[in-house]
Amino acid sequence: MTQKANLFKGQQKRKTVPPSRHGKTPKTRKGKRVVKPAKVTQEMDTDRELSKFINYCNEVKAATAANKEGGQLSIVKHQAGEAAKD
Repeated sequence: MTQKANLFKGQQKRKTVPPSRHGKTPKTRKGKRVVKPAKVTQEMDTDRELSKFINYCNEVKAATAANKEGGQLSIVKHQAGEAAKD
């Protein structure tokens, strides 16, 4: 015999509607946070700058390709005020 009354043969548990998340930021899960290393080496800094440059170049290429096809895609700079909140 089942332990829960609503799970007898032929009955299934009803799914609940998730709460509305409009306007709310998703919660940061454990393990997904960026932790700065204790000692930052010169090599790590150069790698970071290089990856920033490559990402920027890829974004520019994607934006120009989208604009050629008739779309309006533009690159938005990350604001300094938002960086302090993160």
